[in-house]
Amino acid sequence: MDNILSIVTFIPALAAGILALFLRGEDEAAQRNAKYVALFATSITFLVSLGIYFEFDPANTGFQFVEQADWLLGLQYKMGVDGISVLFVMLTTFVMPLTILASWNVSTRVKEYMIAFLLLETLMLGVFMALDLVLFYLFFEAGLIPMFLIIGIWGGKERIYASFKFFLYTFLGSVLMLVAMVAMFADAGTTDIEVLMTHTFASNSFEVLGIQITGGMQTLMFLAFFASFAVKMPMWPVHTWLPDAHVQAPTAGSVVLAAILLKMGGYGFLRFSLPMFPVGSEVMTDMVLWMSAIAIVYTSLVALVQDDMKKLIAYSSVAHMGFVTMGIFSVNQQGIDGAIFQMISHGFISAALFLIVGVIYDRMHTRDISAYGGLVIRMPAYALVFMFFTMGNVGLPGTSGFVGEFLTLMGAFQKNTWVAAVATSGVIFSACYALYLYRRVVFGDLIKGGLKTISDMSMRERVIFAPLVVMTILLGVYPAVVTDIIGPSTEALVANYNHSLAAADLTPATQSASH
Repeated sequence: MDNILSIVTFIPALAAGILALFLRGEDEAAQRNAKYVALFATSITFLVSLGIYFEFDPANTGFQFVEQADWLLGLQYKMGVDGISVLFVMLTTFVMPLTILASWNVSTRVKEYMIAFLLLETLMLGVFMALDLVLFYLFFEAGLIPMFLIIGIWGGKERIYASFKFFLYTFLGSVLMLVAMVAMFADAGTTDIEVLMTHTFASNSFEVLGIQITGGMQTLMFLAFFASFAVKMPMWPVHTWLPDAHVQAPTAGSVVLAAILLKMGGYGFLRFSLPMFPVGSEVMTDMVLWMSAIAIVYTSLVALVQDDMKKLIAYSSVAHMGFVTMGIFSVNQQGIDGAIFQMISHGFISAALFLIVGVIYDRMHTRDISAYGGLVIRMPAYALVFMFFTMGNVGLPGTSGFVGEFLTLMGAFQKNTWVAAVATSGVIFSACYALYLYRRVVFGDLIKGGLKTISDMSMRERVIFAPLVVMTILLGVYPAVVTDIIGPSTEALVANYNHSLAAADLTPATQSASH
């Protein structure tokens, strides 16, 4: 199908336009129609995107389904996907219908709520498909606006504080990225990402204010992009906006934030940092690896002392993203394969965990861990689903969580054994906080008054969890679903990275230095 990428990207925006222009009123019928339009649009988007997945050729390491047209002021509208981005597109279209279903109980400003989520889907898809710097930046930054509104309007008591913190953190990081993009255009004379990936930026060392900048312009541009992507991931120590945003966001907002928005930082490292600034990446590798290891251990320990379920899962997300950055900056086949796999897996598991919190929050209107206990007596189906995704979050073999962590640790071990050793302790801590949460919520005596009449999951809730369970098991027992698609592209990325370092007379950090 011609222009399939643009069709997939803009179906949700079209539906948002239809809702804005033609749906009137705030009565029950209008609210129901808004939900059905959003569910229909996101479902159609997913079905059409399956065409991208089935027509994609993994053996071709270049960009596929490329669309190109003249756009604004001589800029190009250029879209395409490769083995690194295609699965993020699929993850986005897969998760969005589930978030709409999870929003079925929303009763205030329903039309605006659905419009915000539909526009957010278009902007997120655009990030993963854009092949022009300006187009990427517009999608990347515009995605902040619907999420800002979702937290700020439909969030909890501290929603205004959380939404501004989310916006300012992520926006300020991206200002530096914009400066670097201008410098890239000045140097290469193009904003075409495909061309920029083959362009060699200056890596001659120089001195600024008495400080020796090893790797020269590449290192400075790497740091500018790093400022944006590290906040988006989020990496320690710029992660503090995430727990606040998760706690205050509505359930569906938390699902999209954890499952898709956090992945944009990892995707950015793979699309820009490694291929365009290999020398800068190599210079900063040790710093990033140790930041990742610290994030895994520190945020796991912080998760252990949380009273709020959402906050605990939010800190667990930061720890899991630590495995992702560790895998990416190992810059070897296992590490990068594991990082991408971990992001896809985390998309399913973290979405499910926030939905699990949403199920009991809808009934009891509290996320305090101490308010629960003994739920297995009244909610056996809920307890079973909760247990399954707790095991996935811990990385139990047979679930997708295991494959990603195992591969990233293998990659990190080849690069730096000490980093791998510290990160491995995070696997133990993750079992501690995840099982601690599960025991306090699900087991014990049913003594809290309000819990004695609580109802088990409805059919709608079971339908939401079913595809997430299927994907978590499928990727756990047959990881080739992901690795066969990403393998050739990651292999080419690593080969080009090492070739660029050799051309710059800089060899990757040797293993002997890290033992």
